[in-house]
Amino acid sequence: MRITGDYHTHTIYSHGKGTIRENVESAIKKGLKEIAICDHGPRHAGFGVKRRNFQKMRNEIDDLNKEYKDINILLGVEANIVGYDGEIDVDEEIINLIDILLVGFHFGAVPRSMGDAYKMFVLNYLGKHSKSIADKARKLNTQALIKAINRYDIDLITHPGAKVDIDTKELAKAAFKRGTALEINASHGFLTVEYIKIAAQEGVKFMINSDAHKPEDVGKVEKGIKRALEANLSVDRIINAVN
Repeated sequence: MRITGDYHTHTIYSHGKGTIRENVESAIKKGLKEIAICDHGPRHAGFGVKRRNFQKMRNEIDDLNKEYKDINILLGVEANIVGYDGEIDVDEEIINLIDILLVGFHFGAVPRSMGDAYKMFVLNYLGKHSKSIADKARKLNTQALIKAINRYDIDLITHPGAKVDIDTKELAKAAFKRGTALEINASHGFLTVEYIKIAAQEGVKFMINSDAHKPEDVGKVEKGIKRALEANLSVDRIINAVN
């Protein structure tokens, strides 16, 4: 199995260590045909892309696409869930600038309201000590992602299960219906082998990405490939893989 594109990489526009150009040049060295620059949404505390920088990134990527002919460079964003009604921290203005939309849970995100903060932080924390609260938090987390999938044209849910507990089966059902892929993240342990097997039963597609925060880690997806193979996931179910 070989990965042809890495669709989850970070740069200095959020909390990555390299520039867009450095990520692109690393991708070329790794033999990738496509790369997406997907820094954090603007409500990620301390790390989010400043709104004014999205146009700057768009211009930079457009110029790099003219310069590098052997790779296609996409502008994306790893948006944050900020409301349990499925709201994310990018609006239509930003969505119209990007090529690919990734969405995930991050505890660094600033929730839209006190109620959302309670569900995200308090319930998920208390769930570590109470099964009934954990079950409630799991259901709410899952519904938030499903509502986001139904509300926006999301290409990929990032590292589902890594930050908050989710019902993989229900998420995969909703993602399949909307054509949204689930990520096998090579940096995080999610999707786990068990979760891949559960999600695969629902027909959903997958992507294997690096979640690189340093240029040298772009295309570093071996751990993700290993989990996909352990789950007996066929190549045709992985959007960015070939034999």
